[in-house]
Amino acid sequence: MTVPPEAERLLESEPLMAHLGTCSEGRPHVAPVWYRYEDDVVEIVTTGRKLANIRENPRVALSIQADEGGDTKWMVTLLGTATVVDDAADTGAARRRINEKYDADPDAYAENTLVRVEIGSASYQTY
Repeated sequence: MTVPPEAERLLESEPLMAHLGTCSEGRPHVAPVWYRYEDDVVEIVTTGRKLANIRENPRVALSIQADEGGDTKWMVTLLGTATVVDDAADTGAARRRINEKYDADPDAYAENTLVRVEIGSASYQTY
């Protein structure tokens, strides 16, 4: 297991925004995404520059942080390898799981593609 149990509980706790770091032309590209974590794998559904970057270079980073009144409660950083899943059924199922986590319409963002990130390393800090 790569992600410590305490960090897993944090990742699974509340619907927070993750910041996905990819590489574009040798430079970092960071964008907010919704995510779902389970068993050392992060699922996101995305499109556009993020998806293109992952197709070119699958090494990614994710940063998730919970704040309260402007003060950080905890943060988790994940480094991993992304795989684009070009399967409509898998993408639809993942999109519904993620949208449910964020209390969104289950069929919203139908144009997005599933990306699974296998976690290689994780770090976390509580405050």
